[in-house]
Amino acid sequence: MDQAGRIIAGMKGATAIASPERIACAAWKRAVGKRLAVRTKPVKLVRDRLVVEVEDEIWRESLWKLRFQILRNIEKEIGPEIVADLSFVVAPPRREAQRETTAQPAALISNDEADSIADPGLRRVYRNSRRRLA
Repeated sequence: MDQAGRIIAGMKGATAIASPERIACAAWKRAVGKRLAVRTKPVKLVRDRLVVEVEDEIWRESLWKLRFQILRNIEKEIGPEIVADLSFVVAPPRREAQRETTAQPAALISNDEADSIADPGLRRVYRNSRRRLA
């Protein structure tokens, strides 16, 4: 996508093929390199300002100091018409999806090992086989 974005951005009428926001976001990884691209995420293009999410305040300050160099790299990739400025915002930490855990009341907890079998069909087969052996 990076090479295609660069080619499309150089064409006249490129916005008819892909949005400027998509072109700018696609050029981000090549402009900053893999190591910075892992810790940052281009989010949106507001007018001619590319908004980039960063992990914390330290990254925001460090990238702010490098913004002119990054802008030059973006300009080399897609030209000067799309991105004229950068804005870095600290993104809230993302949490992985988690399963809900519910505590069972002590009255519902049984000593039967068959209750630990999640599948009801297999639980029934296990109990029936246990009865045959007894």
